[in-house]
Amino acid sequence: MPPLVLISGPEVVLVERALTATVDELRHAAPDLDVVRLTAATYDAGSLTMHASPSLFGGEKCLVVEDLDEASDELQDDLLAFLAAPEPDVTLVVTHKAGQRGKKVLDTLKKQGARVLEAPAIKTDRDKTDFAMHEFRRARRKATPDAVRALIEAVGKDVRELAAACSQLVADTTGVIDEQLVARYHGGKVEATGFRVADAAVAGNPGEALRLLRHAIATGVDPVPIVAVLAQQLRQLVKVGSAGRGRSADIARDLGMAPWQVDKARRGLSGWGPEGLADSIQAVALADFEVKGGGRDPVYAVERAILTITEARTGR
Repeated sequence: MPPLVLISGPEVVLVERALTATVDELRHAAPDLDVVRLTAATYDAGSLTMHASPSLFGGEKCLVVEDLDEASDELQDDLLAFLAAPEPDVTLVVTHKAGQRGKKVLDTLKKQGARVLEAPAIKTDRDKTDFAMHEFRRARRKATPDAVRALIEAVGKDVRELAAACSQLVADTTGVIDEQLVARYHGGKVEATGFRVADAAVAGNPGEALRLLRHAIATGVDPVPIVAVLAQQLRQLVKVGSAGRGRSADIARDLGMAPWQVDKARRGLSGWGPEGLADSIQAVALADFEVKGGGRDPVYAVERAILTITEARTGR
């Protein structure tokens, strides 16, 4: 392993994993490895130089400098001084989320052959789908697309929670992970999200959509994200409907969606026409305005949008 490692990207879960893997690899070669962590926000000038100095007892060291993107001038100067004359038996690991701060240090690290480990942001449903599928593959388990979709709908807001849910399913179950298995563990969360509300509304089922809405509100879900999911699903219907024929994977890549979202939108397009979609999108835009302070009753605003959507579909 090179004595320099750069972990680049904002996704905390991936940063932590890359850091843990790096330290474990170093400890495998040097069991008595001394690990020192320095954080940009609390850094004192000269600390890096002090910790990098050889110990009276010798041995390997790993200096971890976190959040270079928040580094003071003093920390950057100390890093550049270290890189100009690195100490033997010292591995330097630097994390950097994003931005231009610390660029000179970044450029120097890369020029000197630092091993770069990427930790890109996991934001979109496609990102989360890829992440969850990788989690299951890494554990040598198979999960169906519907299972991954249900898991993301239940816990996908937070990547750390998504990773924990994948680990739990792997540890507690055997065989193929399917949607029924996810429902057994996370069914209550799935039902209490805006996804189920939107599914029922887009399918033209007002009774079920309103029941799920009331359940979600009763369990503490804010109307704002419910409206956001309604808008997202309607936009996906429009985008997929305009994309024409083709493989789901190809269309998903072009539209920035997950393949399961394309398949779901294709199934959901039955019974929809351009006018109905336009009316529904306008209704959701009005609801969005009202739930963010423009109306008196946020819940009523969502209910009215749901009824407009179901009527727009079933009316065709």
